[in-house]
Amino acid sequence: METRTDARVRVEGRVGRITLTRPQALNAVNQTIVNTMTAALLDWADDDAIGLVLVDAEGEKAFSAGGDLAYIYQHAKAGDTRTPNRFWRDEYRLNALISRYPKPYVAMMDGIVMGGGVGISAHGTHRIVTDGSMVAMPECSVGLVTDVGGSWLLARAPGQIGAYLGLTGYRMTGEDAIHAGFADVYVHRARLDSLKTALVSTGDVSAVDHFRAPPPPSSLAARQQIIDATFSASTLSEIIDRLRADASKFANGSIDAISKGSPLSALMILSTIRNATSIEIALRNEYRFVSRVLEHGDFLEGIRAIVIDKDRKPVWRHKDIASVPAELVATMRREAEGGDLDLMTWENAR
Repeated sequence: METRTDARVRVEGRVGRITLTRPQALNAVNQTIVNTMTAALLDWADDDAIGLVLVDAEGEKAFSAGGDLAYIYQHAKAGDTRTPNRFWRDEYRLNALISRYPKPYVAMMDGIVMGGGVGISAHGTHRIVTDGSMVAMPECSVGLVTDVGGSWLLARAPGQIGAYLGLTGYRMTGEDAIHAGFADVYVHRARLDSLKTALVSTGDVSAVDHFRAPPPPSSLAARQQIIDATFSASTLSEIIDRLRADASKFANGSIDAISKGSPLSALMILSTIRNATSIEIALRNEYRFVSRVLEHGDFLEGIRAIVIDKDRKPVWRHKDIASVPAELVATMRREAEGGDLDLMTWENAR
């Protein structure tokens, strides 16, 4: 049986397949996709006829460029914060489900993979990148935090790579994503269709190994030493001071990238990464922030500047990190109103 909304769900042989079908929106993750994926994964989890799950997307540009920011903006501008918060809650529960899924979960991370797209791919067991992949967590630029469990992924990246990626929104190639721990296997884009055919025909995830190629050298890995030296400082202010003292092209570019983002978001991103001791804690802390961001943060202004008006000139509430009140940071860290995200109760309610 096949269903098709904004995601096409079907069973082919022993493979449960999910294909995102919003190429015109760069396969942005919306409530329909979250609901569709969640239902399919729960149906297949205990089905002995399903050997693995394969997730890909229509279109050549993007696996998924992130969450549907325009959808959130429209509801929030109309005074409705409950709908966006429900979306985030359900999305994060899906991310947790993927991270714990009992069967191989193969994600084809070809094209643009950002934000919400990372959440439905990089928590899987088999994460495929290509010579056409571009992976990033650019939430600081829109006044959010690295969410969808992204702070957990960043916390586990080698050295201080996670802090660097979260604060600057650096766009990783496929080989960079493997170095950072966001992906596992490099496959040439021209061979992706053949890989999918092999997975469907065999129902065996080991077919991936026959298409694996050695990735090119990672430019991110080449910068590991300077990233570790500068981003290991204990506070964001000290990180910026170290970058200024270094004064290299890399350091100046990093300062420029950080300065373009929301000061509140930058402070909270570093905090969420460094406190992400598990994916459950990461998602809890991320939800605490996003559940308040429409009222207290810069997210609406970030979406306006980047997505709606596209002037790329956001006016943040605070001019720099020194201007962000300590009490606001404390507020964004508190237990979410109505209670923290409950992952275990939801996952067990089948």
